[in-house]
Amino acid sequence: MFSARLRFKTASQFIKTLTFSKNHNFFPSSSSLFLGTTTRRNMSSSAAAKRLEGKTILVTGASSGIGKSTTFEFARTAPKNNLKLIITARRIDTLKEVASQIDAETNGGVKVLPVQLDVSNPTEVKNFIPNLPEEWRDIHVLVNNAGLVRGLAKAPEIAEEDINIMFNTNVTGLINMTQAILPIFKARGTEGGSGDIINIGSIAGREPYAGGSIYCATKAAVRSFTDSLRKELVATRIRVMEVDPGQVETEFSVVRFYGDKEKADAVYAGVDPLTPDDIAEVVVFVATRRENVVVADTLIFPSHQAGAGVMHRKA
Repeated sequence: MFSARLRFKTASQFIKTLTFSKNHNFFPSSSSLFLGTTTRRNMSSSAAAKRLEGKTILVTGASSGIGKSTTFEFARTAPKNNLKLIITARRIDTLKEVASQIDAETNGGVKVLPVQLDVSNPTEVKNFIPNLPEEWRDIHVLVNNAGLVRGLAKAPEIAEEDINIMFNTNVTGLINMTQAILPIFKARGTEGGSGDIINIGSIAGREPYAGGSIYCATKAAVRSFTDSLRKELVATRIRVMEVDPGQVETEFSVVRFYGDKEKADAVYAGVDPLTPDDIAEVVVFVATRRENVVVADTLIFPSHQAGAGVMHRKA
């Protein structure tokens, strides 16, 4: 029995007694209480890799930014688990480079299929699945990442072209991709279907700001569509999830300013924004939870940000 009369002059004596005393086993040793960080990380990585075993994952907008990082993160998580990645974007040459890099990094352990696709084009999306090689059609995870922002104009001076491309890509494209893949998910399993739909949203969909009315509206639409779809599929094993980044440094701002990199760089002056890898880690995390776990809604900020327009900039 552990004696309540034992006295310890210092905390270190107490810890040593708990750890090394073989006569008193009232408390477990500290080594049995805490697994090492490396051990826990390896166990977590192993579980994630196993849950990706044999799966086919589709990532849109994978030629740069969050989409590209997400592709690499999936490959690095399960490099020897018969994983297949379908990556799409408008820039096919860049996609081929990504595929080649992953092939080299995983020694061929991850198969990558680059496909040129403009999600804003309904005809291309409609023909996407029929044109895939048959062995690539059994998709398990859809990451709806393709999206963009154009300009900072305020009504009534917003260009119609900018309105159209943002809605056609961010909203219509995302919905059309989801509808193209959903029949595959619904045909799988015995519980109404299974699969993961991960939509990349934005803080802009939660907190609209001046000069971003159209972009904010598109991301609010993504948020509403995601929430509605989750309710429509609640009786199935199809998980519908949204990941909303705050400020991330990507080509996003370059596109917003029509290629003006100087203006884009000014957006990140005095701050330490998130990187695409930060978001990719979260995407892979939500995709590799147990089947019964739905990380429905995730908002990610860098430490200097507290809202859409609330940021601390260093002098």
